[in-house]
Formats: sequence, C-alpha cells, structure tokens
Amino acid sequence: METSVELAGLASAAAVRLIDLLATDGWGAFKSSVLALWRSAHPERVEEELADARGELLQARQRGDGEELQGLLVAEWQARIIRLMAARPDAVDELRALFGGEMRTAGTPEQQITGAMTLTAHVSGGDAFLAGRDMNVTRDGQA
Repeated sequence: METSVELAGLASAAAVRLIDLLATDGWGAFKSSVLALWRSAHPERVEEELADARGELLQARQRGDGEELQGLLVAEWQARIIRLMAARPDAVDELRALFGGEMRTAGTPEQQITGAMTLTAHVSGGDAFLAGRDMNVTRDGQA
C-alpha cells in the first residue's frame, strides 16, 4: 500500500506535468485522457476549468508573467488530484498510466523526474529551507 507521501508526490508531479502540458500545442491530444480521470466527478466542469486555466496561463505567458500563475495553478490542480485520488483510489493507476511515462521523459535533464527524494531537517533556533527543485528565499528584500 502506498503512503500518503508517495501519493502526494504523484499528485505533485502530475499537477506540474498537467500545467506544463496545458500551455502547449499538444494539449488538445492529451485533454481527453485527462478529462477521463474526472469521468465520475463532473468532467464538464473540469473541462471548463482547464480551458479557463489554459487561457489565463497563455495570456500571462504572453505578458511575460506566467511563472507565478503557473505555480498557483500547479498548487490548485495538485489539491484537486489529491481529492480525486481520495474519492477514486483506482485513479492512482490511471494517473500513473497517464502521466508516468510523460513525467520521466519530459523537459530538460534538470527538469526530469528520475526517482524518489527524501528531505529531512532538524532545526533548533533557526530556519530550514528544503526544496526538491528550485527555491528562492528573500529576506528583507535581499535574495
């Protein structure tokens, strides 16, 4: 049985890949497979919400400020995917089938998901910052 950490990792990776695909020309070919995941949970509403997200993301990218919106969309869809897996445990296998190969082969080598990662911090009297990828920390206006 998978742990909630493993499922959260799958949801995170799937959400990142979903939003990446959303803003590409290949979205049309992938869309019906994504909508099939939500077949028992208002697929028509999900289709409309994905279309809205795609439009917003494409507009933001044209303005040059799509990165922040992309992060927000990833967080939103990660939460939706987690709720979907809770409501439909069989969706886990579908997510793996749908995004599994895509997640391993997409992007540059720095962007590819190649394995599991465990981050642990033990902090006393200070701050700890952990990230599985890029991180920016700003304090008092200084990066």
